Amino acid sequence: YNRKKLNSEDSKKVAKRVTREGEEYVNSIIEDLHWLGADPNGGIFYGSDYFDKCYEYAEKLILEGKAYVDDLTRDEMREYRGSDAGKPSRPSPWRDRTPEENLDLFRRMRAGEFKEGEKTLRAKIDLASPNMNMRDPAIYRIKYAEHHRQGNKWCIYPMYDFAHPIQDALEGITHSLCSLEFEAHRPLYDWVVNNVSVPNHPRQIEFARLGIDHTVMSKRKLRQLVEQNYVSGWDDPRMPTLCGLRRRGYTSHSIRDFCERIGVAKSANTVEYALLEHCLREDLNDTAERTMAVLRPVKLVITNYPEDKTETFEVENNPVHPEQGTHPVTFSREVWIEAEDFLPEPIPKYKRLYPNGPECRLKGAYLITCTGCKQAADGSIEEIYATYDPDSRGGEVKGATIHWVDSKTAVDAEVRLYGNLFSDAQPDGPDKNFLDCLNPDSLQVLTGCKVEAALVEEAKKYDAEGEGRMAHTAPGFQFMRVGYFCMDSRERTFISPFGAGGSLQPDAGFCGIRSSDTARSSARRHRL
Repeated sequence: YNRKKLNSEDSKKVAKRVTREGEEYVNSIIEDLHWLGADPNGGIFYGSDYFDKCYEYAEKLILEGKAYVDDLTRDEMREYRGSDAGKPSRPSPWRDRTPEENLDLFRRMRAGEFKEGEKTLRAKIDLASPNMNMRDPAIYRIKYAEHHRQGNKWCIYPMYDFAHPIQDALEGITHSLCSLEFEAHRPLYDWVVNNVSVPNHPRQIEFARLGIDHTVMSKRKLRQLVEQNYVSGWDDPRMPTLCGLRRRGYTSHSIRDFCERIGVAKSANTVEYALLEHCLREDLNDTAERTMAVLRPVKLVITNYPEDKTETFEVENNPVHPEQGTHPVTFSREVWIEAEDFLPEPIPKYKRLYPNGPECRLKGAYLITCTGCKQAADGSIEEIYATYDPDSRGGEVKGATIHWVDSKTAVDAEVRLYGNLFSDAQPDGPDKNFLDCLNPDSLQVLTGCKVEAALVEEAKKYDAEGEGRMAHTAPGFQFMRVGYFCMDSRERTFISPFGAGGSLQPDAGFCGIRSSDTARSSARRHRL
């Protein structure tokens, strides 16, 4: 308490981590904490910095007869331990070695005289304990792997349950917080603290993991998604990682707001993804600049508007904050509108464009009345025709309001609509293979979309930040009547791709855009 510390557990579970994760993994934690506004003010600590002390304490346990070197393999240890908590485990044939013999073997383990798995240092505790973790757990294993900070100095590494309490005690941690699956490990945590000469006696506290529907939070399963190319990487916008959420357009404020709302629970629970979306939507509604874009465009021709005429209208940047002013948009005889804003034959209560239908307002511009359309042989709409009221410029809203983009200045873009990565609300539930629950429609790519030309300059500014742009959320925009968007930190395009940010409506999908100038070359690369 009262201090924020970052302890990179680069020695914990090291038999797995030392070969899989290195400096990049550690740096990503620091980067994510900085983004959240939680820079450690108590220092940054690395578990590997305490390898010497862990080794020293291990030798002390050996000399006191509280640890021994075992020759059993992992499978043999599992067999000797058994699975019946009410029945004592069989002792290893090497459990009663003398402290002197154990110390000699342990030092030879460190010297590299044995193969991996040939020798293991185990704590000598209680083979009859109802807690299986107390039945002579392994505390040191042999592992020949280069460490990202220690290099090849060590070929034996402390196990998590041994290194964790020692590191906490040496750092002056008062309360060590971990998830509920470590509750059964607490007696071992306390045993280590009480049996080595550490200056402090920290206390382990367990809490429930965060569970969110339609996703998985297990690091093992997330790694599988990455390594088996089900997603493009740890920062894939569909991943529940901080870097993935940041790339998707989530702000640090929305993440902190979400965490404050759900709190910390002692019992396992699952939070609806919709709550996370709600927190983002509230933040972006207040901060995102408004602009116009058409995702599924169809051309609208205003037949009584002069062909050589162009006008400029002012559109608000943010109606929540009028002080942020307006920005200009051009208007001419032909504009792009959403295909869904027109029907050749209206349905009941449809209030947008259809032949001889009601007047509709083009956002910030004129009132128009649809007069007809041009259809292709397959029935698709090629053009829509309308007339405008010259006296209605920028007047009061009458009927439906439709967003648009001037065909003379529009920029082509590709839009990515992101949905849930899993179609099942509980993909890692009982008797399920989470990979079978993947949503095949979690990414939908739209090409030929139209956006305001002003976004080109915004994209250039963002792209000019170089690699540094990945450390913060990209500029966010609200595409009026469509959704929230941000630029994608991973792409190098004329207009940087827009990662998903969140929709205007709670039940709509996520979306992102990128320039169609590079869509063709990008399409040649396999990308989920």
